[in-house]
Amino acid sequence: MNLVPPSDSNDYVQLLDTLKERIRTSRLRAALAVNEELILLYWEIGRDILDRQDSAGWGAKIVDRLSTDLKHDFPEMTGFSPRNLKYMRALAEAFPNREIVQQVIAQLPWGHAITLVEAVKDRTQRIWYGKQAREHGWSRKVLAFQIGSDLFARQGKALTNFERTLPTPQSDLAQALIKDPYSFDFLGLGPDVLERELERSLLDHLRSLILELGKGFAFVGSQYHLEVAGQDYYLDLLFYHLQLRCFVVVELKIEEFKPEFAGKMNFYLSAVDDLLRHTDDAPTIGIILCQGKNAVVVEYALRDSVKPMAVAGYTLSTALPAPLQAALPTAEDLAREFPLMSLVKLRIDIERELRALADEDSFPNDHPLELKELVRASEAVRALPSTEAFMAIVRSLNEAAHGIDIAKDQAEIATDAATRFLTDIRTYRVNR
Repeated sequence: MNLVPPSDSNDYVQLLDTLKERIRTSRLRAALAVNEELILLYWEIGRDILDRQDSAGWGAKIVDRLSTDLKHDFPEMTGFSPRNLKYMRALAEAFPNREIVQQVIAQLPWGHAITLVEAVKDRTQRIWYGKQAREHGWSRKVLAFQIGSDLFARQGKALTNFERTLPTPQSDLAQALIKDPYSFDFLGLGPDVLERELERSLLDHLRSLILELGKGFAFVGSQYHLEVAGQDYYLDLLFYHLQLRCFVVVELKIEEFKPEFAGKMNFYLSAVDDLLRHTDDAPTIGIILCQGKNAVVVEYALRDSVKPMAVAGYTLSTALPAPLQAALPTAEDLAREFPLMSLVKLRIDIERELRALADEDSFPNDHPLELKELVRASEAVRALPSTEAFMAIVRSLNEAAHGIDIAKDQAEIATDAATRFLTDIRTYRVNR
């Protein structure tokens, strides 16, 4: 009996999704393997040239002769120009350790390796920037910009009380994520800016702001309204961090840090923890951005606070140096680097609704469930009219949350399906 399930059956759709995911993963692994072999080949060629020049005293003209002969014997390969061979030699000189090349550099495109060799002189910093580019999926232009803005010297340098107020390893991760100072040079504002003008400019350049804050920050809102004891309060900027799994409150100040800023932030963090924080979320973190600060004053202000806070500065400039201006990502670059913030926020809202529903139904929660598992856990959710379309775009939501490229039409389809699904869940919860 040759039974063939209908193409729209849940079992068949689930099998098809599994196979497509496996094929995509396999293709990605194959592409990464090819890139790794190519970079290692380039490094070995560069090492051999370097060794012969050092041991036999060969001059620079050997590169031109090798280029001619290699292109003759391998006409189908395009990487043997004299210029590229010189880059291979420079790569071997900059990264003498083959293990580091295999673990870090070979996981990046060749253009990234050239940028690291050309733009970073310190070996420790080269490796650090290479690891960051691999972890965060930076384009070559973004890598060049981060190097030009001296991210290495700014990362993890903010004054915080994280070690005392957050458990490890979250305290270590949170400390590493907060910079000092933040570079808002992309705004083109002078030093006499007003707070609201600074906030509006950051929102107008939201993608650049997300790039500067770092991967994992999902925008929730500006002037975010909180009502406490019948009174209205407004947070300058509210984010949710996908790695730390917590809300992040950002307050903007156009003056030097004052102790009362910490007291106000402590109040905001308590309110967010009480009104917005889900039971699965980590404690809310506050970042106070000031034009200047005294380290002793900050230390006193944060010493007895039980809420996790950081104080950092920021820089403004009306004109960027030419090298940085050329490296600054365009709107198109940033659109590829960071999917629409609304899509990331939709994923957060949907997950919260599903987890709240699971809690209401006393569904066993021995381990954190993925989105699809949360949907399948509820018979009522599975029966919603928008569920099938939503299940088809869960992959897109997950890719957005991890900073993976999403095509414009794919993002539009995912946004529409996720919006309808979120509306259906909320309607169901209200009417049940």
